[in-house]
Amino acid sequence: MNAIMRNMMQVDAYLTTEEAAAYLRLKERKLYELVAHRAVPCSKVTGKWLFPRAALDRWVTAGLALPDGLVLSPPPPIVGGSHDPLLEWAVRQSGSGLALLSEGSEAGLDRLGRDEVSLAAIHLHGDEGSDGDDDAANVERVAARPGLHDAVVIAFARREQGLLTARDNPLGLDGLVSAAARNARFGLRQAGAGAQLLLRRLAGQEGLAIEALAAVPQPYPTGADLALAIRAGEIDCGIATRAVAATHGLGFLPLAWERFDLVMRRRTYFEPGPQRLLALLRSPQFGGRAADLTGYDIAGTGAVRLNM
Repeated sequence: MNAIMRNMMQVDAYLTTEEAAAYLRLKERKLYELVAHRAVPCSKVTGKWLFPRAALDRWVTAGLALPDGLVLSPPPPIVGGSHDPLLEWAVRQSGSGLALLSEGSEAGLDRLGRDEVSLAAIHLHGDEGSDGDDDAANVERVAARPGLHDAVVIAFARREQGLLTARDNPLGLDGLVSAAARNARFGLRQAGAGAQLLLRRLAGQEGLAIEALAAVPQPYPTGADLALAIRAGEIDCGIATRAVAATHGLGFLPLAWERFDLVMRRRTYFEPGPQRLLALLRSPQFGGRAADLTGYDIAGTGAVRLNM
């Protein structure tokens, strides 16, 4: 392995001209020609050209040539990613024919990149302990994925996330710090789940290590699973949405609002199933259901947040 390739492996996001030429298997002179004609994604910073690795991947994939007669098979009619009560109702009520596979936001994006699902429902968050705005987190993470060069991100809703407790909050918890101090049995979500990413971010802001929580060893796949565990007395608390708390008759301590979005490829957007689902999002019926469940802001529902 030569020095250039070793250096490229250590670069997370941006390549120099020399590295980009090696990455694309082009001569530097040819790469400079492409830059001069604005034909390749790049940016000039303090007099030097930098090439975003993810943008280069999308640029190459966008020019993919297929043999005559070869048509890409459509992905299965499945919504992967995160679970949500309002989304579950909308998928069923719309007659979309879509199934749900709720494994967490990052798992959904992974499956979408492999064409194992048609859509992914996501709610992603910033780095642990960061105090920035999470409003753009979903769009930024999708845009950075090389395999999703043709992705469309549609706003589903903003949701209120918080700490779920037993009814009437018998331990008198008022947040994550008190949950740790009172040794409350905490239910975690799997790695890559949006709620787990949010927990790490919020805990970091409080100067609290996740390891300080008295967490049970087995993670809970969805907010509904976590709620049922609280009702059964297996755990005392955990992160989930206000809608989940209301549906299961549990206590709720609000912590944050977040974006909950749908991601799909452009070709999938026009398929009958997704179109039926998107049509329902524009209906008064959808607004009524969101109000009944509580904890949703649907002012921007249906807006295109990203079109790659």
